[in-house]
Amino acid sequence: MTTWFKTPDHAREQLDSTGYLADPATATTAYLAGELGKPLLVEGPAGVGKTELAKAVARSTGADLVRLQCYEGLDEARALYEWNYKKQLLAIQMSGTGGHGDAAPVWDDIFTDEFLLTRPLLTAIRREEPTVLLIDEVDKTDVEVEGLLLEVLSDFQVTIPELGTISAVRRPFVLLTSNATRELSEAVKRRCLYLHLGYPDAERERDILLTQVPDLDRTLAGQVVETVARLRELELKKAPSIAESVDWARTLIALEIRDLDPEAVSRTLGVVLKHSSDHDRAIRELKLL
Repeated sequence: MTTWFKTPDHAREQLDSTGYLADPATATTAYLAGELGKPLLVEGPAGVGKTELAKAVARSTGADLVRLQCYEGLDEARALYEWNYKKQLLAIQMSGTGGHGDAAPVWDDIFTDEFLLTRPLLTAIRREEPTVLLIDEVDKTDVEVEGLLLEVLSDFQVTIPELGTISAVRRPFVLLTSNATRELSEAVKRRCLYLHLGYPDAERERDILLTQVPDLDRTLAGQVVETVARLRELELKKAPSIAESVDWARTLIALEIRDLDPEAVSRTLGVVLKHSSDHDRAIRELKLL
């Protein structure tokens, strides 16, 4: 079994080294996911660092990242595997036209590894190298898709009727993310460790900004954090995320803005708020006019 992190403190140090500032709960849960060999379900609003956590685990451990991006309509063929039907048909035609003699097609021959197209779940299971499997935004899939995940999450194996059961040689570090747009099944939750990521406190968010935007002045970083916190208190359609705070800080640097006064906020508000109704509310509530 791969040793992902030696201790929770080691996990925090390793994640910090990649620029991902993990709080104690995040570092501890990441350590336990690796130590216990259990999938980790990370839930929280968009833009708080759920996907970045998987990337940071991969970077800090030297593992490769395999990502399954979930969406409505995702099916087994896109998540697990499918057969290369065109190649199979060509093989059948060749065997039936003298390409391999005049014998009738041998149907078992077209259901081999040569004709298999692996998708993210099967790819991660079959890899012998250290692998982080990111199942991103699992709440966007249909409920039926969760059934496809259960065998992987329970036994780290995939069953292909024509080939049998393929078990993981080396268990991947599995991280699922959810924006909580719908409730996941208890069967999936039962198989996972759970971590909720919310918006960080002001001090930690400022540290994140200073890490992600090295040219940012500490005073300006504090102004960004304070203003974003005020925006999150409003009844907005989409509150600004950490990612948008970082984008805002980079925008201010690019525009050579050194003071986040009302005029600067008004000029750059489109970086953090993406709905016109949110713009109107922010301008009104923050008295930017």
